[in-house]
Amino acid sequence: MPFSTLPEPIVAALTEKGYAQPTSVQAAVMEPEATGRDLLVSAQTGSGKTVAFGLAMANDLLADGGPGYVTAPLALVVAPTRELALQVSKELEWLFAQARLRIVTCVGGMDPIRERRALHGGAHIVVGTPGRLRDHQERGALDLSALRFVVLDEADEMLDMGFREDLEQLLDATPETRRTFLFSATMPKPIVAMARRYQNDALRISTIDERQGHGDITYQAMAVSPSDIEHAVVNLLRFHEAETAMLFCATRDNVNHLHATLNERGFAAVALSGEHSQNERNRALQALRDGRARVCVATDVAARGIDIATLNLVVHVEIPRDAETLQHRSGRTGRAGRKGTAVLIVPYPRRRRVEMMLRGARIDAEWVPVPGADAIRERDAERMLGRMIATVEEPSEHELATAERLLAEKTPQELALALVRAHMATLPQPEDMADTGEMPERGRRREGFDEVVWFRMDIGRRQNADPRWLLPLLCRRGHVSRNEIGAIRISANQTHFQIPNAIAARFSAALARTAQEGAEDESGIHIELSPDTPREVARTNARGGNDRPQRGPRPGGSGGPRGNREGGREFGGRGGPGGEGGRGGRGGYGESRGAPRGPRSAGGDRGGY
Repeated sequence: MPFSTLPEPIVAALTEKGYAQPTSVQAAVMEPEATGRDLLVSAQTGSGKTVAFGLAMANDLLADGGPGYVTAPLALVVAPTRELALQVSKELEWLFAQARLRIVTCVGGMDPIRERRALHGGAHIVVGTPGRLRDHQERGALDLSALRFVVLDEADEMLDMGFREDLEQLLDATPETRRTFLFSATMPKPIVAMARRYQNDALRISTIDERQGHGDITYQAMAVSPSDIEHAVVNLLRFHEAETAMLFCATRDNVNHLHATLNERGFAAVALSGEHSQNERNRALQALRDGRARVCVATDVAARGIDIATLNLVVHVEIPRDAETLQHRSGRTGRAGRKGTAVLIVPYPRRRRVEMMLRGARIDAEWVPVPGADAIRERDAERMLGRMIATVEEPSEHELATAERLLAEKTPQELALALVRAHMATLPQPEDMADTGEMPERGRRREGFDEVVWFRMDIGRRQNADPRWLLPLLCRRGHVSRNEIGAIRISANQTHFQIPNAIAARFSAALARTAQEGAEDESGIHIELSPDTPREVARTNARGGNDRPQRGPRPGGSGGPRGNREGGREFGGRGGPGGEGGRGGRGGYGESRGAPRGPRSAGGDRGGY
């Protein structure tokens, strides 16, 4: 039997729970070379880590029939969030139930007096969050002098959340003879440094394939116009119709905005961010678990430690700040052998950065277009047909009578049509994407563009000008459709584009009405009739001239035109990339954390719809 080296009470608990074979991480901690040693373990979330460190402690804790009553805990397990700590405690309770070990949980949001009373009553294993454990230790309620084991679960997340000082104070108060287990999905430098300081000759265990990302997660990336991000979210949710989906945003403001938008569109959605109380978090999670809600909009920190069995879709609405965050977010799905899908919604100007991030994370993501309305309706039809042709339970007399009345009044075709319409009426409508995801062809000739005039803008390649976000901007400023904009020529500091001669006057008038000299948003971008064609400008530059007197690169880095302090607002409405330039105001999806920080770079702290 694979668990034959474990104490009898543990074997009995595993058998009762249905364990036939250990997972890879559980098998690794039971190897002879791991006996008596500190452990530094890399394993994916959902791989059975909690049971693994329970098994690693079992022989020592239950030697000679078990410890009996104790006055000080023998093992301390530290987790980053309340939800994860409660989950760990629940797992250890059934694992050590037949061994009659007492487990006490100490987390924020619970009654501290009751926790202190439980600690004074004698606990073999204490599970808790760093802040609450430190509070009990400082008050003298948590005695760490007899510890044989310290387990740091999701150690990388605890350091990311700012718990280093709490962890160090707890570890410094423990005996030097203790064994220390560090479990972490990733191994950044701070984790390695902590391992060197607090572990002794630790055995390094890794059950993660370093050549690729999580094997149970399918990764997709979708390049979209910044103005289409919300539409892409709606279509993804409608296309997948996931049992539970989690959408990640960078800031609490963005979470609240997207949550309100989805609820307004008819999705059953809940929100999780730092501004929500513990009771609100509990209600939101319970709604997801019992099926009353199917979509959760969350920030990175708020989603940590959450384990929802039905979660099979993760959408990165805003780009993760690095590869580790990408893996942590995506790891909410594809757990314990279940399959999941992780989708990155990528504004066009950020595609290169995302490709580099995916390479760094060794993730092979497929670049696919956003599902369109036709594809969603086809999926809806398939799902409905699948439900309709499924085996029907034995009908009641009332149901048969109602069916016969309907057949007497309507033809089968009319009844089927009514059924389809009734079903579709309950579903949120898909969005027609304003941008199909294809790059506008430069120099193309279309009907109505035989006679054109050239306009120019005072932004170019140096300001990250790109047709994919320039098109929506010009449509808003000039009150035209994308089909009324012709060829686009981008030079160093200018962009030239064609407008049919028939609408040039109307376009110019709209530009004048929407312009605001010196404004920090897109209305401050100067657009005017061009006295020269792009070819004439190019010849001037070749002779040593310049496009025109320029104000130079604006403060804020490379986030988009002007790179100003309100990056997200530059493109209007729900438009442009808040990006790496500026603070990402309320106008469009920004990136609150992302690229290396320069002056006013990386999107600041607000991001923003």
